[in-house]
Order: sequence, then structure tokens, then C-alpha cells
Amino acid sequence: MPTIETITVIGAGAMGVGIAQVAAMAKFEVTLFDASHAQLEKARVTVDGSLERLVKKGALSASDAKASAGRIAVALDPTAAKEADLVIEAVFENESVKRDIWKKFDALCKPEALFASNTSSISITQLAAYTQRPERFIGMHFFNPVPVMQLVEVIRGNKTSDATCQAVMDLAKKMGKTPVQVNDYPGFVSNRVLMPLINEAIFAVFEGVATAVSVDDIFKLGMAHPMGPLTLADFIGLDVCLNIMDVLHQGFGDPKYRPCPLLRQMVAAGKLGRKSGEGFYKYP
Repeated sequence: MPTIETITVIGAGAMGVGIAQVAAMAKFEVTLFDASHAQLEKARVTVDGSLERLVKKGALSASDAKASAGRIAVALDPTAAKEADLVIEAVFENESVKRDIWKKFDALCKPEALFASNTSSISITQLAAYTQRPERFIGMHFFNPVPVMQLVEVIRGNKTSDATCQAVMDLAKKMGKTPVQVNDYPGFVSNRVLMPLINEAIFAVFEGVATAVSVDDIFKLGMAHPMGPLTLADFIGLDVCLNIMDVLHQGFGDPKYRPCPLLRQMVAAGKLGRKSGEGFYKYP
């Protein structure tokens, strides 16, 4: 079975930074790659802040926090990944962007390296086909915020080997996560179920059935959800929700996955949720 000691994470956004942090806390040597120097600087601040909060809560010792931060190197040069045992891609949910990344890193990395995409909906089989190592390619769908959320959805592509799957399942456990294995269909399980729920909640607002507050209150008070679907959509990012609905719609060809026109309109207007300051709610 493949041995994983060094990990490169591609993409220093919220997901990539979280993955890098939990890998470093699990005592893996991590390189965080991004094409933006400013994004890497921001990543350093984010990791330091997150580790500091864990120390204040008593969940991590100061020495372990310092050691974890020291295991994360940052890189602007993609060749930093050439000796990685595992490469985890955590960039924007766009197939063409991911395709270009995997073609580049497939040529750079050692042949025995494993590849994992943090995609939340795009076909693992399709992404693997952009490389020369489909048997070593798998999905590792972490959930946001990564240091807090327990689940990793592990997605087998059509050619993913048993050894690759077992190595990644074991890795997730070492990171303190609970891996759950699924097969490669649009949206996998999590977003195949969640996103139509969010989309239908948006239709309820679009059709004037209820306000966003009322929809969310019904789910919080009647279904014991910790947050309503529209608050959750704002947290995820409405652009991400739209991209996933488009993947489901195209992948299944079923009109039940048609994105709500209000969702398209809000994304076009730049109302993306928390990250833009406004979605179904306004954020300071």
C-alpha cells in the first residue's frame, strides 16, 4: 500500500488552508501551493489564528501548535510538489480549472504519487482522465470549516485502485476525520441530496411562498437543523451552489436539478453570501 508522509495542497483558499492545517496537526509535512503570494500570506495568518484558538480552548498545547505551524511550507513554484507522496487539489469548483491543474501536476510529480481532488460534485473519473494515473486518483471531499467538520467523503473513480482507496481512508483517520466511501456519480451523496434542498428553498422565496427568514426558521424549529438552508447557502457561497446545481443538471439531464432563476440572478449580481457581504442576508 502507498506510504504517505509528505502532502502538497493546491489552493490556499478556505478549504486548502483547512486541509493543510489538519494534515500538519496529524504530523504530516505539508506544502501549501498557490499562484498568489497575497493568498499564501493570508493563509499563514489564518492557520496561526486557528491554532491559537485551539490553544486558548485547551484543545492543543502551545508547543504542538508551534510544531504544526512549522510543518507547513508555502510555495509559489509548482515544482515544490515533485516529491510529494500525495497531492490534494482544493481550488474553485470549475472543471476546466481543475483539468489544467491536474495536467500540470501530473507531469511534475513522481509517478507513484497519489492524487486527490477536494471537488464537491465534479466527476472523479473525468478528473482522473486528465492524468496518466487514474488508478492513483481519488476524491477527498472535506467539509467547511475543515478543522471542525468530522466527515471526509471519499469518492472512488472508475479506475481508482483498492490500494489508493485504503491509503486515503487511513490518511483521513490519521487526520482525525471519519471517512465515508461513496462511488462516482454527480454530486456524490452529500451534494446530490443537500443542493436540491437548498435550491428548493430558494424556489420558495422566488415564488413568494415565504421570506428567507421564514424558510430558515421552519428548518431550524421544525427539523432541528442547526442553520436554515438559506443561511447555509450563504455560508457555502451562492456561486458554489450554482456550480454544483449545474453539474447535477448536466450530469443527470433531469429537470428536477434545474437551478432556480433567483439563484442565477443573485450570482450575476455578485450577491454570493458571506464572502461578498450579501446573499440572502447581509453581513458586516
